[in-house]
Amino acid sequence: MKPLTCEMCGSTNLLKQDGVFVCQSCGTKYSVEEAKKMMVEGTIAVEGTVKIDTSSELKNLYEIARRAKDMENAENAEKYYDMILVKDPTSWEANFYVVYYRAMKCKIAEIWSAGNSLVNSIPSIFELVDKNVSEEERIPVLNELYGRYLGIAAMLNSAATSHYNDIDAQIRDQYTQEYINNVAETATMMYAFGDCITTCWPNDPQINELAVAAWEQGTEFHREYVKYLADRESNKNLIMEYIGKIQKIKPDYQAREVDTSSAGGCYVATAVYGSYDCPEVWTLRRFRDYTLAETGYGRAFIRTYYAISPTLVKWFGRTEWFKRMWQAPLDKLVAHLQNNGVESTPYNDRF
Repeated sequence: MKPLTCEMCGSTNLLKQDGVFVCQSCGTKYSVEEAKKMMVEGTIAVEGTVKIDTSSELKNLYEIARRAKDMENAENAEKYYDMILVKDPTSWEANFYVVYYRAMKCKIAEIWSAGNSLVNSIPSIFELVDKNVSEEERIPVLNELYGRYLGIAAMLNSAATSHYNDIDAQIRDQYTQEYINNVAETATMMYAFGDCITTCWPNDPQINELAVAAWEQGTEFHREYVKYLADRESNKNLIMEYIGKIQKIKPDYQAREVDTSSAGGCYVATAVYGSYDCPEVWTLRRFRDYTLAETGYGRAFIRTYYAISPTLVKWFGRTEWFKRMWQAPLDKLVAHLQNNGVESTPYNDRF
């Protein structure tokens, strides 16, 4: 005698209900005779052409998947949405959540690829929504998608930023490009969401509000890493381009200035003067590059300064006493350098 096993999903959890055996996992029903044959022979011999109605099974799979999603059981949700995708490949829900839950499992080294898979999913998901979701259901579906894309983008961004900030300051520069790649993908995700939604439904004011929200979040993510980039000006222009898109839909939108000051070098001076790009810091950067960097002792000082100052600024850079303590000596040094011909005009770092 073999255990009674569902041929559709492999579950052994079958109960007799209303004179038939019902699989509690997928909802497939078996007559008493079929159940007996399965227990004796293991399979049911079928002759001729048989049309199997799986609508009940699919309905049950959706119910189980959604229950797992609502209970935040990512493992089961991914499993059942994967099963749905095989049976219902045009389902926006299954297509999205399979990618979503796989991305949720990513490790730090996989953040970029997880984000990229989500970015690439957006056009096809919206196409499925456009083709298969009724007009009445469209707004709730798009709201759900926006919440999920925003949530996972914020999670990946936060994980990448925390990991980068926790790296020892002396070796952190080695991981800056990885950090940039990771957080840039979260900005790209929100930009792509807004772009695709306005392409699919350009004339729907309610849907356009979601595009505005996505673009706004994209610019916020983008602002966070601009200071680490070599080409900060073109990235500022891209942010301004999306601010322009927002203002076409929402004319009264006011965006704050995009800070393109660099994240590197002159940590203490930047904390004191408030910007990496200001006359005092331009003077000090020239002194660093053309005087200190020309001698062995000067280079040793630069290395020591970069090893210590990031931590000092991280701990104390926003305190008034720290700024007051350094203001006077830095003012004196800047005045001395300028009196000796070191310029205070805009400057791009030599190295």
